Amino acid sequence: MSSTQASSVLRLGILGGANIARQFTRDVRPSERVRVVAVASRNEENAKAFAEANGIETSFGSYDALLASPDIDAVYIPLPNSLHAEWAIKAADHGKHILCEKPLALDRDEAARMFEAADRNGVMLLEAFPYYFQPQTAAMMSLIGEGAIGDVRAIQACFGFTVGNPGANIRMKPELGGGALLDAGSYPLSLIRLVMGSAPQRVNAVATWADSAVDISLMATLIYADGRRAQVSCSMDAANHRYATIIGTQGTIDTEYLNHTSAQTAGDQYGYLPSQMRVRRGIPNSVPFELVASDAGSGFFFAAESFARMVETRDAAAIEYYAQVSLDNAATLAAIIESARSAKPVAL
Repeated sequence: MSSTQASSVLRLGILGGANIARQFTRDVRPSERVRVVAVASRNEENAKAFAEANGIETSFGSYDALLASPDIDAVYIPLPNSLHAEWAIKAADHGKHILCEKPLALDRDEAARMFEAADRNGVMLLEAFPYYFQPQTAAMMSLIGEGAIGDVRAIQACFGFTVGNPGANIRMKPELGGGALLDAGSYPLSLIRLVMGSAPQRVNAVATWADSAVDISLMATLIYADGRRAQVSCSMDAANHRYATIIGTQGTIDTEYLNHTSAQTAGDQYGYLPSQMRVRRGIPNSVPFELVASDAGSGFFFAAESFARMVETRDAAAIEYYAQVSLDNAATLAAIIESARSAKPVAL
């Protein structure tokens, strides 16, 4: 295990220097609970350049070297999807807590091995969906919990964008876990799991395939044992869109469930925008929607702070809850892509 955290500040190391790691480092910097103290790359020169450009005090020329450091309590893993399991397990074996980018794993078995390694080594593993930890998401779950829309019967959720530089983009490479479902679809799927509270019984999906053999767009229907339904849509060949409608017996909730939010409608220094959410408390369409206001900020900041609290308080119940969510997400993602490839429904 790493040495005791100084003043309850979680000392975090980053594996890899992708663009998302730059944004994470920048957005987490104001935190009093988390401090990014090191970064590792596949060579020392790249690691040093990243550290200097992003105000990080220590750099390592290999991931293994960072994991061996006793001055690091936890790691953030923003690596390609295909590398999440390998380096999360290695981090756990070095006694490091792990905050891992979504999707956590390529399938349920891989996710299970990651959680087994964390449990075996007494460390905490959390899948990093930034919007999960937004105040807006907490407000959404409170509305559902208090019965503002009655019993949830269905959800429609989507996320998509146009992939840049498709010839070299890792999202287009099947060997790196690319494809619209894993990259974009994991967001609306995770929202569906969050609201529904369980994995579906079976799924039925259809996809359009890119020349590289990854799914460039995909839609799926999720069917639950109690008759509830959900629909998920994702794409990497469309204008940016991110939206969900949660349909209850007594009302509806519309939400953009953005990762990063701002109170400003324009001019935010990082380009963040308000994330709109509204609720209709009633059955007829004559009932007006109410806008729901929430605190704004970076989802990276909120996620890192939540992770640090879980580590500091050894909140096993929270980690166990999120672990089951991640296992269900991994199983559902695998079933959806299997259904899309086979053109048949797939049971979980």
